[in-house]
Amino acid sequence: MDLAPAGTIADQGITQEELRLAARNHALPLETLRYDITPPGLHYLLIHYDIPAVDPASFQLEIGGAVERPMTLTLDDLKQRDRTAEPVTFECAGNGRALLEPRPQSQPWLTEAVGTAEWGGTPLAPLLAEAGPSGSAVEVLFSALDRGVEGDVPQAYERALPIAEAEHALLAHEMNGAPLPPQHGFPLRLVVPGWYGMQNVKWLTRITVLEERFEGYQNAVSYRLYGEDGEPGEPVTRMMPRSLMIPPGVPEFLTRERRLEPGPVTLRGRAWSGHGAIDRVDVSTDGGLTFDPAVLEPPVGPNAWRGWSFDWDAEPGEHELCSRATDGAGNTQPLEPPWNLKGFANNAVARVKVLVGT
Repeated sequence: MDLAPAGTIADQGITQEELRLAARNHALPLETLRYDITPPGLHYLLIHYDIPAVDPASFQLEIGGAVERPMTLTLDDLKQRDRTAEPVTFECAGNGRALLEPRPQSQPWLTEAVGTAEWGGTPLAPLLAEAGPSGSAVEVLFSALDRGVEGDVPQAYERALPIAEAEHALLAHEMNGAPLPPQHGFPLRLVVPGWYGMQNVKWLTRITVLEERFEGYQNAVSYRLYGEDGEPGEPVTRMMPRSLMIPPGVPEFLTRERRLEPGPVTLRGRAWSGHGAIDRVDVSTDGGLTFDPAVLEPPVGPNAWRGWSFDWDAEPGEHELCSRATDGAGNTQPLEPPWNLKGFANNAVARVKVLVGT
């Protein structure tokens, strides 16, 4: 499994606060990449504040702001709308943060903050059209029921999207054919295909059309690519290409190093990107010195990950396996992680250490 060397994270002073975050949130066990659709309890989870208690009978979604016809809809109203469902891959923007040096302090993700669910609900575009955005509308703000404090700023969780991007969003009230679990946003959440997970607002309660850019914390301060100078850089938006491998063999308990018998083995995994379809996955069995093409499976959906496989004749000794994805826009995973102050969008190739026995 692709952990940092033993002691690395502890040596860098992982805090009790980070451990508490890690206990509340959880990653995808890599062996469950075998599933096209991730079971809800195995899908990665990040909760910024608290899971709110919501009575579905009294729940309402408000649509307002710079619109001609403000709307208030109940959960039943939304369920009576045209329904659609599609598999969509989510990845946390901080995935890979704990592997950076120096390590940014926050939720200490390694590489497994990902999952693919079939999200069911009603498209947002028809509702926006009914509400009638003004001709000068530029963004749509999505406000949640969960509240907390970040950067000493009391706030509800809120994220905005350019209006053209918002028209591709889904208002989801189902996950894998069942009502949303509480931790995944019951009774209603936003699903924005291709974007990092922070944009898929859970416990959605209000949609506001704006005639100027949203300058709230989550857009203007939190999810930015800060450099060493501490200045906010470009915003975090779409997922960069990434590939993960189902670790072969069996794990050593503490280090998660894999133990494998010699001989033929088929390596398998998943790859995805928010910038285009996965066009290629290459696999290395020598730590990234050389790569060979993997065989691609049909994608699970236009906005979901794609399976791949690679046949390897495992010879005795120590090996470092890795896979590298390339998308249709020409983006390829780097061998070394791109560093930024908050540890966002680290899509460097994941490495799996394997000891092949004699």
